[in-house]
Amino acid sequence: MIVEKTRTGYSAYADNTEDMIFTVGKDLEELKKNILEVVNLSLEDQGKTVAMGDIKITLDLPQFFSFYKVINAKAFSERIGMNQSLLAQYIKGNKRPSLAQKKRILKGVHQVGRELVAIKSLI
Repeated sequence: MIVEKTRTGYSAYADNTEDMIFTVGKDLEELKKNILEVVNLSLEDQGKTVAMGDIKITLDLPQFFSFYKVINAKAFSERIGMNQSLLAQYIKGNKRPSLAQKKRILKGVHQVGRELVAIKSLI
């Protein structure tokens, strides 16, 4: 499903199915629950179901940097040792990163996340 940030939360839709499937949520956890519900409703006629563990929300680079505008793409590109212009092209959707580049970017995102979680207090 394609996930997008909206003014009121998040929306998700799948346009590669026979019937258009879509849902919304005020946060990603609610969206994930709603995705599970609509996917199971769409599979009901086939006698199939999916579990919460089967639902994975992934964002493409343009959506990621749109969701988390607080992450400065220039500083991030320097941190992971990637050409700023190349990262900008990935973010704008002008180019698609290779699997190796995706892993490199994700590794950098995870490292920043771990560092932020490790901060106990700023005072």
